[in-house]
Amino acid sequence: MLKEIKFEAKTDEEALEYAVNELKVNKEEITLEVLEETKGFLGIGRKALYKASYEFDIVSDAKKYLDDILSGMGIEYQLECRSNEDEINFAIESSDNPLLIGKDGKCLDALLTLLKLYISKLSDDKMMVGLDIGGYRANRKRQLEVLATKTAKEVARTKIEVKLKPMNAYERKIIHEKLADWRDVYTESEGEGLDRALVIKPKK
Repeated sequence: MLKEIKFEAKTDEEALEYAVNELKVNKEEITLEVLEETKGFLGIGRKALYKASYEFDIVSDAKKYLDDILSGMGIEYQLECRSNEDEINFAIESSDNPLLIGKDGKCLDALLTLLKLYISKLSDDKMMVGLDIGGYRANRKRQLEVLATKTAKEVARTKIEVKLKPMNAYERKIIHEKLADWRDVYTESEGEGLDRALVIKPKK
């Protein structure tokens, strides 16, 4: 894939420095091109419109980014990646899985956030990015779907709404989607920040 930016600068050196800061890559990877140039009187006050670009492979670059983080933590691990045109999923296996996952998956969520930010800087295209460690997210998804079904049946029977404990956006989305087609109940999110929780309510 190709990423490029256009901007004005006075010299090639200034342009290259700007491109490095904006594109977040080494200067050796950048191709710099002058699109338009305006020279001032006696060569003073030159301005030019530049295009800076570089070629990248979003999957291999994102994998290297994760490799650098994990290697820096001094742990042994295996990293796998599956991708298509609009989705990238990474899976990590390590003897330090509990450390990487963290309490309630908070470390895993932090790693995923960093990975998403990095990929968003590489490409302006919207991509779904997933990360699992030791099958934690897959197991958690199954647990949440069981919880959603069990609670929804209870709400449908009693006609009394149930507020679940606070969850992150990813976990709330799982329950929302699981119950989206139910005829007897519906879901709503309430609260702000870390206190945001899902409420399962009976349909009238």
